[in-house]
Amino acid sequence: MTAQVDYLVVVFTATSGASGELLGSDEKELEQLVWQLVDVKNKKLGKVNELLIKPDLPDLTEEKEEVEESVEEENRSQADNVSTATSLETAFNLFHLQLTNEVNSAGAGTSVCLCTDGPLHIRQVIHPEAASKNILVPDCFYSFFDLRKEFKKHFPTSDLKALNVHIMADSLPVDVPAMWDPSTTQDPSAILPAGIAVQQVQVMGSIVLALLSEPLSHTFSSQERVSEKFETGTCSKMEKVCDNTVIRARGLPWQSSDQDIARFFRGLNIAKGGAALCLNAQGRRNGEALVRFVSEEHRDLALQRHKHHMGNRYIEVYKASGEDFLKIAGGTSNEVAIFLSREDQIIVRMRGLPFTATHEQVLTFFSPEEDLKEPCPVSGGKDGILFVRYPDGRPTGDAFVLFACEEHAQGALRKHKEILGRRYIELFKSTAAEVQQVLNRYSSAPLISVAPAPLVSMLPQLALLPPPGSMRDCLRLRGLPYTASIEDILTFLGEFTHDIRPHGVHMVLNQQARPSGDCFIQLTSAERAIQASQRLHKHVMSSQRGANSRYVEVFPCSTEEMGLVLMGGSLSHTHTHAHIRSRSGTGLSPPPCLSPPSYSFAPSPVMSAEAAAALYPPIGQMLLAPRPLPPGHAYYPASAQLYMNYAAYYPSPPGSPNTVGFFPSPASLSSPGGLMRMPGLTYNSNGVKDLINAMQGYQYAPEDALMHAHGPLHAHDPTGTLLTQPKEWVCI
Repeated sequence: MTAQVDYLVVVFTATSGASGELLGSDEKELEQLVWQLVDVKNKKLGKVNELLIKPDLPDLTEEKEEVEESVEEENRSQADNVSTATSLETAFNLFHLQLTNEVNSAGAGTSVCLCTDGPLHIRQVIHPEAASKNILVPDCFYSFFDLRKEFKKHFPTSDLKALNVHIMADSLPVDVPAMWDPSTTQDPSAILPAGIAVQQVQVMGSIVLALLSEPLSHTFSSQERVSEKFETGTCSKMEKVCDNTVIRARGLPWQSSDQDIARFFRGLNIAKGGAALCLNAQGRRNGEALVRFVSEEHRDLALQRHKHHMGNRYIEVYKASGEDFLKIAGGTSNEVAIFLSREDQIIVRMRGLPFTATHEQVLTFFSPEEDLKEPCPVSGGKDGILFVRYPDGRPTGDAFVLFACEEHAQGALRKHKEILGRRYIELFKSTAAEVQQVLNRYSSAPLISVAPAPLVSMLPQLALLPPPGSMRDCLRLRGLPYTASIEDILTFLGEFTHDIRPHGVHMVLNQQARPSGDCFIQLTSAERAIQASQRLHKHVMSSQRGANSRYVEVFPCSTEEMGLVLMGGSLSHTHTHAHIRSRSGTGLSPPPCLSPPSYSFAPSPVMSAEAAAALYPPIGQMLLAPRPLPPGHAYYPASAQLYMNYAAYYPSPPGSPNTVGFFPSPASLSSPGGLMRMPGLTYNSNGVKDLINAMQGYQYAPEDALMHAHGPLHAHDPTGTLLTQPKEWVCI
């Protein structure tokens, strides 16, 4: 509550676009500003002033001259004082000058406050256009009285949204001439008729006098305020956020900050810390933000700015919920709360830090001793640096740094992509909500609570992964071309293909089911694995499906280490020589985000001689497709909890050169070939290509039973395992 002001300035604006309740919703420019001074103490009205802002038309054109002449002729006779301004900034200066002179000449006081018919004139017209043109708004436009709310105090049954000057004048003892009634307008987006703005101001002045006079004797003391600056702050996940105060903005430039969002919604009051930029799965901004306003009224006005422009981009504005906002901006960490408790600080995000980076190295990075020209000291020293870590304490390579002023922050941002240690560092201006979001993403409960479904749910009864042991009878191939297939791997291995175990080729796929560049090969003996690594290490592999070729690193490893990676472990890029490296130098690292820390595989059943011999039956007993397979080893233990943030690895369907899919055919089948039905295919698969890749290595019918119109298809393939032209045999 404030004391009664000395003067009220009744203000009305008109744009070149919509009027009424849609005023300012179409981003049209301000063209007309009309006001009248009201002496509150003496209950007197001043003269009506009209200020015309010329539209932005090219100079020295006949069209511009005609518009100026027609506008001035239509309105000059209706107002006591008419002025013309060439731009919005000139109009603000002229308005402030004329108002100051009139107040000084009246001599009844100095306190002045604006009064408008609803908030649209100030919040949706004056401030948004000034912000888009980077124009300073006079201080008098940061507070105003809403005539409708003041009227409602004496007439509480009135509908605030339905009120207008015409209805208020009919309810008060005000003599008004016949005038335009906005409620009778059929099209709410219609342009305001000429001369109406002056009539509106005259009637509003009469309404103000009626409210001040007996018997109402109203006191204008509760001003509405427009926030001059966006306040940063923190938000707890336990805080209650009303669903009717949150919006989602979409289409933001990726480099936009919370201050840019506040500038876009200038004129509306955003709650403290109420601008939260959204991040994608990789921790980068995705062009969306959640904004929390102080009330539902401001949220509704924000929705009217749907598809308004920020620079050259239009921004979509939609309703959102309080729960959505808390997911992005809410936090529970005391460390983050203490870090963000320092107000009026500029936050800079560092990305790509070495995992061994310390506070001292970060301080030296921003304020090196030899660079005395542009020091940018970190606010608070070590307390102004927050490293982002995983739940187990490992660094993520991200950090947030506080700076005391904008000048220091801009100096720090100029160090973008400079070197710290052996890595270049990316620097971005950040926000308190982004700090919360990044910390939540890395340090909260697992993003994937249980292991995702394996790519192949039913595997052969033959154990894929033998019991853990110290024998290093497997090979790890690293750096494969992404287009490499099992055939390319077999060609690369050459003579060592004869030593591959049944189902011994394991391609490693990422979470998108694409090749990760890694592969594991199970050989029959450790001696052959060592010989293969010595002979093939860093040899070049070519791909039949692409022109690219890469050298491939070949390391021997154990079954336990292979299983560790196939179960979701990380793929380390550190290794030493194949003969002298220890456990930490095998090219493998234990899974960083797995719980429990290690897996124990159930021992595989001992195969009898008959069962082993069944893997190599005569050619005549082979099927084009294997029979239905009983459940075997699952790729992931059912009880495992997988803590993965951005990457997951899966084993591909296993393969081997000559023996994959060699299962005895049922005795009841007399035909040497057969068909296979594959229900449950994914909708996003690549169709025939995926099916052919899955069937590679399975032997098809004998030469005399499988022919094509163009002749034998596999004369070059005596083992009958490679499908070279198989599309004619696949029906989807």
